[in-house]
Amino acid sequence: MATEHLVLLLAAAVAAGWVDAVVGGGGLIQLPALMLLGPGQPVTALATNKLASIAGTTTAAIAYTRRAKPDLQVAVPAGVLAVGCAALGALTATAISSALLRPIIMVVLLSVAAIVVLRPSLGRLPKPVLRTRRRIAAAVLVPGVAIAFYDGLVGPGTGTFLVLAFTALLGSDFVNASANAKIINTGTNLGALLVFASQGHVLWTLGAAMAVGNILGAQLGARMAIARGAGFVRAVLLVVVTGMVIRLGIEQFG
Repeated sequence: MATEHLVLLLAAAVAAGWVDAVVGGGGLIQLPALMLLGPGQPVTALATNKLASIAGTTTAAIAYTRRAKPDLQVAVPAGVLAVGCAALGALTATAISSALLRPIIMVVLLSVAAIVVLRPSLGRLPKPVLRTRRRIAAAVLVPGVAIAFYDGLVGPGTGTFLVLAFTALLGSDFVNASANAKIINTGTNLGALLVFASQGHVLWTLGAAMAVGNILGAQLGARMAIARGAGFVRAVLLVVVTGMVIRLGIEQFG
């Protein structure tokens, strides 16, 4: 690999780690960079992206756990479920074209952006909710099963969907929702990575180098999100969602 390509990939890994730690969506940066500059087939890029990403999400989860207040009663069981469901999604990805899902993902992302814009108070402060068994079960199953399966199957926007799920289901602010999301996102990355590794698709040396960049970006992003609060996370969320919609639109109609 050319030296300049490696430098660009490492820079993309740092940026992706930062975005992922703040609100999710680092794949918007890292995966296209791997597909454009990295060697191998698209599935190799997907697999190597998971290796780099799991390093960032794991360290971000640790940073959030130390400084914020993740809901471990929900996040831990959801994270355990996420490993298996993301693995199942990764296996299913070999049989379904992601092009079929792009229009649906675009509609969902546009809906997310509309909700955040039209409800400026969403996620700024914790909103007390009655924690019934049904609500807690939904807060475990929606992220740990549905969103985790989606991450293994397609991927774009997983962290963003996790943040919105915890905001809606538990009344969390954006910072604490991000803390929960990082724990589950670690599980989804692990599940998908196990499948890709078992099939021999991971470029371990390149992925390990990008993992270092991901860790650096994730540490910086987690600390900035915790220090600057929910308003900062909300702003980044809108930028990331807009970028995802543009990218998916180019892939769909370009």
